Amino acid sequence: MNVLVYGAGQLAQMMYLAGAPLNLNVLAVDVANKTVVHPVEKTVLPQSLEQAINDADVLTVEFEHVPEELLLVAEESGKLSPNLQSILVGADRVREKHLLESLNIANCEHEIITDIAQLDGICERLGEKIIFKSSRDGYDGYGQWRSSTAADLPELKNIFTKLDLHKVPIVAEKMCPFTRELSLLGARNESGEIVVYPLAQNTHHEGQLHTSIAPAPLLSEALQAQALDIFTRLAEKLEYVGVLAVELFEHDGVLLVNELAPRVHNSGHWSMHGADTCQFENHLRAVCALPLGSTEHGPAAAMINIIGCNTFSKNFLSISGVHFHWYGKTVREKRKMGHINVTANSYADLADKFGNLSEYLPMEFFPKLLADADRIK
Repeated sequence: MNVLVYGAGQLAQMMYLAGAPLNLNVLAVDVANKTVVHPVEKTVLPQSLEQAINDADVLTVEFEHVPEELLLVAEESGKLSPNLQSILVGADRVREKHLLESLNIANCEHEIITDIAQLDGICERLGEKIIFKSSRDGYDGYGQWRSSTAADLPELKNIFTKLDLHKVPIVAEKMCPFTRELSLLGARNESGEIVVYPLAQNTHHEGQLHTSIAPAPLLSEALQAQALDIFTRLAEKLEYVGVLAVELFEHDGVLLVNELAPRVHNSGHWSMHGADTCQFENHLRAVCALPLGSTEHGPAAAMINIIGCNTFSKNFLSISGVHFHWYGKTVREKRKMGHINVTANSYADLADKFGNLSEYLPMEFFPKLLADADRIK
């Protein structure tokens, strides 16, 4: 089968690598210039986008911010999975909030701002600690602004007056005093079969994911069941096909949905070595109408992002259970350059391996690594 992925970054690359053993031919689309490229080599291929769509059995995406005109053509082909509605929900926080509300799924108290006048009195309604998020194109901490006190609002008003809030509204969310950040990844195929991975515990720094640990420490059956219920309701409502990521806050034993990502996700990279079937293979299985793979997993696994650096000793590969994935990008501040996966026999073993890794890595680029080790010992 031929699979065409919209987006030509590391997620398309990892889909290609997962698809090869299944005899799936995966190509990618550079959506900036509408060229068809090899997902690993990044070389431009001779066929046009129109030809590649015709040749493909399945069209899918590696990220949700694909230009809508390209998605409309993909949807018209009848080959797009997940469907257009699902991708647009992931790309637009207003659509996302409406979906969550329609299903009575808990999320942070919020207001949708389409006019600067709506900021008047907002601290009385939501409290002084508010995070403002652009409804589109915001990720990894971009397109976000924080208010700690009411005194921050005049400066934010000056910023927002320069934006077209009618075209791209802002979602103002009350900052939730959550215990921890979690994510659930699962897959659903066209026949309605669903598999999910264990909840992962995520640590962010300056708006970017730095580490994911799975299963999340102190994970109860009740919390996993709550997450499964949220995933199932969302996936069935959307008639979703593929891997879906649900980012969550845990607060007093209750899960609040933070964001949805209609695709394979950074917090699921640990599954490449820590689960029976990784997220990339399960996404391809789902969109290609193959049976979904088992999500059975080991005692403890983790993913550590390599962000903004390439100066480290690869001798960390001498540590058992450590695996290295490099994306082949030019170094840039805050850019995800690759990741390290770690598998362990216990959380204590995982913490020890984090400590061992710190001997080989420039720790200014891994500011949460040792703190995470302390949390899980």
